[in-house]
Amino acid sequence: MTEAKTYTLDVPGAVLHYDVRENAESSEPVLMLFGSPMDARGFTTLAGYFPDRTVVTYDPRGAERSIRTADAGESTPDVHADDLHRLIAELGGGPVDIFASSGGAVNALALVARHPADVRTLVAHEPPAGTLLPDRERALAAIRFIRDLYQAKGSGAGMAAFIAAVGHQGEFPADYAVAPDPAQFGMPAEDDGSRDDVLLGQNLISCTHYEYDLDALRAAQTRIVPVVGEESEGQMAYRGGVAVAERLGTTAVVFPSNHGGFMGGEFGMPGKPEEFAAKLREVLSANA
Repeated sequence: MTEAKTYTLDVPGAVLHYDVRENAESSEPVLMLFGSPMDARGFTTLAGYFPDRTVVTYDPRGAERSIRTADAGESTPDVHADDLHRLIAELGGGPVDIFASSGGAVNALALVARHPADVRTLVAHEPPAGTLLPDRERALAAIRFIRDLYQAKGSGAGMAAFIAAVGHQGEFPADYAVAPDPAQFGMPAEDDGSRDDVLLGQNLISCTHYEYDLDALRAAQTRIVPVVGEESEGQMAYRGGVAVAERLGTTAVVFPSNHGGFMGGEFGMPGKPEEFAAKLREVLSANA
C-alpha cells in the first residue's frame, strides 16, 4: 500500500481532511473506513490490512483536522451524510464500499437512505441506534443524562458518565443516573468551561436520537450488513446493531473483539485487528 496522501474538501460549515492510500491497480471500488466522532487515526491499522485496494479515511467535521466554521450548525447524521456524499463525488463518484463504526455507522446509514447510489456495500459496525431499541425512551433518557451532566459539570464528568453508559449491560432502567468520579478513568474533575467537545457537545444527542428512514434503507440497492462485536453483547451499540438488522429483515454478523475491535494501538486500546480485518474481507468478498 502506498503512503497516505492527505487532501482537503470545503463543505458547508467545515473543511474536511481525508487521506487516500491508493492502489492504482485495484479494480475494486474505493473502500472507505470511518467512525464518528473518531477521526482517521483510529483506522490506520485496519487500512494496512487492505493493501490491494484504494482505502480512504477521513476526519468527520469537528474531529481532529476537520475544523468546523464559525457559522456551522449542529452536527447531525444527515449533515455528516451530505459531507460523505460530497467526499464520494470528489473521489470520482460511487459506488464505494464502506466500513463504518459507531456514530460513523449511523452517518453511513443516513447516507444510504439519502444517496443509495453512492454505496455498493455498507458494513455498519455497532451503530448506537437508541431510537430502535426496545427500551427506546429509557435509553434516550440515559443519553440525555450524560449530556446534561456535561453541560453542568464539564467534559470530565460527562466522559466518565459516557464510559459507564457504553459499558452498561442490557436495557436501561427508568432511573438510570450513573455518574462515576472522573478520576476513576484518569480524567480531571475540574471544569475548564468549554462546551464544544466533538462527542459530548456536538454529536452525542443527534447521533443516538437519530430517526432512521427504514423504508429508504429497505428499498436501497446497497447491500447493508449490520455487524456486532463478540465481546460487546448486551451493550447499547451491540443492541443497536441487532436492532438495525432486525428492522432490515436480516441478522447481525458477529465480528471479533469489541466496539474498537478493528484498532491496533492507535489509542492504547487494541482490539483484534488482524482477525477483524479477515472477517471484514470475508464480508466484503460476498460481492464478488
